[in-house]
Amino acid sequence: MGASGWGYVTPYRGSVEATLNALHDDVFQELYGDGDEYGSLDELYADKEFMGEEGTHSILDVQRIVETTEPSDYFTLRPLPTARLAHHFGTDRPTVEQYEDAMARACEAMNTRPLWDEDTTLLGEDKMRWTGVYVVLYTDSQPTHVGFFGSSGD
Repeated sequence: MGASGWGYVTPYRGSVEATLNALHDDVFQELYGDGDEYGSLDELYADKEFMGEEGTHSILDVQRIVETTEPSDYFTLRPLPTARLAHHFGTDRPTVEQYEDAMARACEAMNTRPLWDEDTTLLGEDKMRWTGVYVVLYTDSQPTHVGFFGSSGD
């Protein structure tokens, strides 16, 4: 099927883990809400063959948060390192608007830069398929949203 990039900005739910769980519920309902294929997220995850070989090409392909900022384990989400936050946003507390602007620049660059050039955009921070990166986003110094991005597939 090939690789697919995915990205989401969703309201912060008190922790990144709680935010991911709520987003998983929303995306599962969007993709499988009719119940014809899978009746629950647990049933989807129990289908090891599907999840291990094809996947959903969505946030459902990453199942847990890790603390390391280095890509090291499949099916995980990791935080964008503080130094990279400063690089991409000029602050360690980016806003939703700053995040969306950085993503728009990354998508534009993806369409215009030569394939052999290194991706130095925000999307280039996701260096391992079947994983993702998250960025906590702020309004008036309070976390209000989380941006998640990554890729699935081979």
